[in-house]
Amino acid sequence: MMASSMVFARAQVPSGKGVITGTVLDSADGNPVSFATVTLSDPGTKKTIDGSMANNKGVFTIPNIAPGNYTLSLSFIGYKTKTLTGVKVAGNGTKAALGIIKLASSSNVLNEVTVVGQRALIEEKVDRLVYNAENDISNKGGDATDVLRKVPMLSVDLDGNVSMRGSQNIKVLINNRPSTITAGSVADAMKQIPSDMIKSVEVITSPSAKYDAEGSAGIINIITKKNTLQGGSLSIDAAAGLRGSNLGLNGSYKTGKMGFSLGGFGRAGYNTTGSFQNSQITRNISNDEILSNQEASTENNNIFGRYTFGWDYDINKNNFISSSVQYGLRNSSTFQNGLLIQNFQNNSLVNSSLRNAEVKDNSGTVDVNFNFTHQFNKPQQELSFLALVSRNNRTNNFVNAIFNNDQSEIDNYLKNINESANKETTVQLDYQTPIGKTQIIEFGGKQILRQVSSDYQSYIANSSSSYSPVGGNIFNYDQNVSAGYFSYTLSTPSKYSFKTGLRYEYTNVDAAFINAIKPAFNLSYGALVPSVNISKKLSSGNTLKLAYNRRIQRPSLQFLNPNVQAANPLNITVGNPNLDPEYTNNLELGYSTFIKNSSLGVSAFVRNTNNSIQSVRDLLGTDTIRTTFANIGKENAYGMSLYSSINLSNKLTLNGGVDSYYAVLDNNVSNAGNQGFVFNIRAMGSYKIGNGLSFEGFGFYRGGQVQLQGKQGGFGIYNLNLRKDINEKRGKIGLGAENFFGKSITVRNSLNTPSLSQSSTDVRNNLSFRLSFTYRIGKLTNTQTRKKKSVSNDDLKQGGDGGQESGGGAPQGGGQVPAEGQKPKLPQLPKTPAPVKE
Repeated sequence: MMASSMVFARAQVPSGKGVITGTVLDSADGNPVSFATVTLSDPGTKKTIDGSMANNKGVFTIPNIAPGNYTLSLSFIGYKTKTLTGVKVAGNGTKAALGIIKLASSSNVLNEVTVVGQRALIEEKVDRLVYNAENDISNKGGDATDVLRKVPMLSVDLDGNVSMRGSQNIKVLINNRPSTITAGSVADAMKQIPSDMIKSVEVITSPSAKYDAEGSAGIINIITKKNTLQGGSLSIDAAAGLRGSNLGLNGSYKTGKMGFSLGGFGRAGYNTTGSFQNSQITRNISNDEILSNQEASTENNNIFGRYTFGWDYDINKNNFISSSVQYGLRNSSTFQNGLLIQNFQNNSLVNSSLRNAEVKDNSGTVDVNFNFTHQFNKPQQELSFLALVSRNNRTNNFVNAIFNNDQSEIDNYLKNINESANKETTVQLDYQTPIGKTQIIEFGGKQILRQVSSDYQSYIANSSSSYSPVGGNIFNYDQNVSAGYFSYTLSTPSKYSFKTGLRYEYTNVDAAFINAIKPAFNLSYGALVPSVNISKKLSSGNTLKLAYNRRIQRPSLQFLNPNVQAANPLNITVGNPNLDPEYTNNLELGYSTFIKNSSLGVSAFVRNTNNSIQSVRDLLGTDTIRTTFANIGKENAYGMSLYSSINLSNKLTLNGGVDSYYAVLDNNVSNAGNQGFVFNIRAMGSYKIGNGLSFEGFGFYRGGQVQLQGKQGGFGIYNLNLRKDINEKRGKIGLGAENFFGKSITVRNSLNTPSLSQSSTDVRNNLSFRLSFTYRIGKLTNTQTRKKKSVSNDDLKQGGDGGQESGGGAPQGGGQVPAEGQKPKLPQLPKTPAPVKE
């Protein structure tokens, strides 16, 4: 992270007690121009006297200025330099508060680098990479899963499981806040967030000590669109298509010091059909082989919703509070109809069965958070208190309707009911203060209390009787994490930025089964995690970065849950409540540059994970493959990422990137392992036709993934979208098509061990067309809003396939730039607000 001030070459002039402050904003969208360069000069000699650099909120401070009149210049990549003359500093040591200063976009900077009026689709910042989703017209009518596929360094499979450089050990934050909505499955959580409401996605692959030590690969922070203007607004977003429809309504009102927001979104997925085929060979001790074939038609229907209410209030110039309540729901039904199972031995049919399988996965999540921030009169000195209570209730059931021997009617039923709950209570206290002009220290503490439970029961019934219980239990898992951190930042005259930090976390676990079939257990451990981030600004805006961090990854409920998932009787899954955490070391070197009308970013990384949590498959009986999880070994990954953005004209823009790494997985238990190359590639282009009409195309290919005992096949997705602005850009109408050259996507997976071999084919019918409509109303006027603090539980190992992928995070410089010090003076608003065109 770079400090908000930096040392400039100064003329020999006397210093004083004067202070110059201001806030640099983008003239087009009102967003902060982070890290803008501010230069103070003598109007007579034209010599530079002093200077500063704005922080990530656009706020800058130049202290110790002698009385007099000065010239102030503000500049940043992609903006026209703005010069303010006659900046007066009084002799009594008072502050010269310049308020908001707006920079306009430039079309000719950095030796012919072309920058269009809106923000670039992909931005490389000091401590993170940002994908500006609101500038992508194809993000209409979908959910967060569709957006994340377009973000450099991220990959999303067909089930929505998100990985960063091949690793699913990530933490997803929503507006810098965690939620138990992601505790069960990141994939399901992403389907509850509408793509239309996503402003940007931040990828932080080398978090500083201020962040939780969990999340081995890094953090994904999804920023949603918010009203930052005085007045009221109302928007409606709707879309209908061949595979799904959605409807969203969002309203906000801001007056004076207080603001409110209320929104709701719902999405239905339907007509998602396909097929499933599986062939597996199992071998017993005598090396006798049994061939099992399975086939079925598949269907998936779901409903997602998310509803929010937010409130914020500026008590005075130094004290601010905010609070919000959010509720998310998911109802999903997955069917395998006509699941035919045939077992062969010595080329002869031994037995066969026919069944219909249905899996229901329903959940509801409530998040309540409260934030208080006190900013001292000293610039960049700040104290904040943050609190969060989050609860997720989930029901995951399956029912098998089993036909009789001649497969003419249903003979009996098998049912499993699994109700789980995950509650998190978090409190956090943070303090930061500058030391001089080029140093900042941060320290704080955090307490997380988790209460997790899983109540599971199995039942059987025949066609003429009610269900009878055949087994079950209740598993309780309490986890408390206490943490403290210290971070130090230094910026030097030679344009180096150093940020180093140390974080200590102590974890205590109490776990027990209500029916004491298995013994209770207690586990306590501490973890000391260092982080170092170094960046160097080169000529013409180029940046070189080097980062190292150590991370810890605790298992979440989906890895611990002892309930047996047996919707498919030949492929069952069961968690392991005795898992230990895994530890990861990340090292990365990154470079970003501008070449004529293009931006280019490249990074190389190494990632090492010990005590790795991996999926392990073994043979149960004669024909059943059981998947569970174990701390079985080590993962190493060596790779690189490359992305580029090319502005060919004011109308045509191209973006693309490649992520590739070599994965090495070792099983220390059985001396087994696997290794190989993995890659992902994406490309997109947009063209402004004119008269409010825009066209965009996107393509993504996810290569085969290396797993400990096999390989997961690759697949590709592409789409084309056309959008028309209506009524002075207050509304938009869009038409989109996805995978229109073929009806379906096919993924082939393989598994090989000494006792079993398996190959499966999963077909998803993905041809889709959709029509979208967006409209916004309201009278609004510009004002400045404060970026709210929030709790960040960067926590818990996630992943739909048990984290079988391996990869490494790519540090981006690490850490957050501290918030501004004193609240800038705002310009006076007109008595009658002037409408702002959307």
